[in-house]
Amino acid sequence: MKLLETQNFIVNWLKNYAKSNNTKSFIVGISGGIDSSLTSTLCAFTGIKTVLVSLPIHQKKNELDNAKAHAKWLIQKHKNVCFENIELTNLFEKYKKTIPLKFHSDLNLANSRARLRMTTLYQIAAKLNGIVVGTGNKIEDFGIGFFTKYGDGGVDISPIADLTKSEVKKLADFCGIIKNIINAAPTDGLWEDGRSDESQIGATYNELEWALQHNGTKQLTKREQEVLEIYKILHKKNTHKMEPIPVCSIPERLRN
Repeated sequence: MKLLETQNFIVNWLKNYAKSNNTKSFIVGISGGIDSSLTSTLCAFTGIKTVLVSLPIHQKKNELDNAKAHAKWLIQKHKNVCFENIELTNLFEKYKKTIPLKFHSDLNLANSRARLRMTTLYQIAAKLNGIVVGTGNKIEDFGIGFFTKYGDGGVDISPIADLTKSEVKKLADFCGIIKNIINAAPTDGLWEDGRSDESQIGATYNELEWALQHNGTKQLTKREQEVLEIYKILHKKNTHKMEPIPVCSIPERLRN
């Protein structure tokens, strides 16, 4: 991977998009993870106002510490970067109490966290004539659909969505992102027990990257078969997230 060229390509893509759409700022939700750290760094490189937003909801201390450390590091390097920490835990708890218990489930409430964050990011973006920048990578956004529909999947542009997780790590390291963030176990930050992405999925990102690129030309080991099955099941299950919303097209014969 040509790291400098890739970095410059994404930065120029962001600049061109902002210019074409009269965008004055980039709004990036940061979690303390590698994907949002890389995305916000690439946005900062454009020279355009970049607002880093931490939106904790019962967040683990190490995740918050990493988010704040990244923001401090990026602000020291770029005058166009600022940071906001907006605590959403009380709002989330009020939301839980408002929704009748018969509609509660652990998964749906976890997804509600992501949707509250999305709403907040768009509130900021509207005020600052900005856009919400997605932080998903290729495995999550186009491989297994590992994101919340209208949550962290609710964005305006996705600058790193064509990079695999291993490519994200290489580019993050090249950009000088804090090692603790690069080496941290990936997590979506939606669960109070701090469970990792890979424990939820049942496969590592390296394994999923292999499954994404699998061409069926060799005999598979037992584990490779398991990983491929995990990938296929999740891809099929989450296709509705990764494709445009189905539209019922009315035949012309019904219009006349």
